[in-house]
Amino acid sequence: MEFLNDVLVQPFADMAAAPDFLLQVLWEGLVGGVLYALIALGFVLIYKSSRIFNFAQGIMVVFAALTLVGLYEKGVPALLALPLTLVVMLILAMTIERVVLRPLVNQPDIILFMATIGITLFLIGFGELIFGGENKVMITEQLFIPTGSIVFEPFGGFVSIEEKDLTAVIGAMVLVAALLVFLNKSKIGRAIRALGDDHQAALSVGISLSTIWVIVWFIAGVIALATGIVWGARAGVSFALEVIAFKALPVLMLGGLESVMGAIIGGLAIGILEKVFEIYWGQPLLGGNTEAWFAYMLALLVLLFRPQGLFGEKIIERV
Repeated sequence: MEFLNDVLVQPFADMAAAPDFLLQVLWEGLVGGVLYALIALGFVLIYKSSRIFNFAQGIMVVFAALTLVGLYEKGVPALLALPLTLVVMLILAMTIERVVLRPLVNQPDIILFMATIGITLFLIGFGELIFGGENKVMITEQLFIPTGSIVFEPFGGFVSIEEKDLTAVIGAMVLVAALLVFLNKSKIGRAIRALGDDHQAALSVGISLSTIWVIVWFIAGVIALATGIVWGARAGVSFALEVIAFKALPVLMLGGLESVMGAIIGGLAIGILEKVFEIYWGQPLLGGNTEAWFAYMLALLVLLFRPQGLFGEKIIERV
């Protein structure tokens, strides 16, 4: 009975006893969820257009952030380093398409997946050669990202919101909204969606696979830069940031590998739920550190009942 009380009663009693602390936990989870969703979007866009699971998305986050900080350290003003970094990500997208992807057209999926692992290893080595392996500080203030905090006192309690986190959430919302408008309203966006629906049909009506691949990888690079700035502001810029990409994997499993909306909702859900579980169940009952595995267990539970994810299309094969 005591165990059931600790699992089913006490956590909710704690939430009711300190609603201000619950709001703080929910906010922290929301911020993390937004960042998970951004990373997952990079995976989804590339997979929808090319059926390639881009293992290199994580190192693209690191490489974009290192490029931005590296240009600033070389004397380039921060507001000029930002568009120059976007140019670098465009050149990277064009190089990947021309050197890696184009020669592997019509190859098995596993070959393309292994190619993205090769891209990852190359970017790690190239990044260390150009920028070094030491940790760097994100140029937060130089980019005019606020670093203060906003304090609220709901329910007679205390809630603190970091201004850089608020900026990250607002910026991510704007980026996602712009991306959805681009995918649904623009001619190129419709071409990307057409490739995702049926490669052969899209190619038969004159859609250029090479052009779409460059555009999609560049968009993934833009998302990587945005993610790198936000994560860099929170934890510094280093190659250790690459591991945050693995948190996108349960987001993809939960939301569906081909669903943009699934990436967004899945990221938010995992960010909030893992934080709530860590505070109210993980620390009291399991000693903490549940954030390392909770997302994977949640995704596994979903896959047992819906293998294509909550927002993935159910495939029906007739024999």
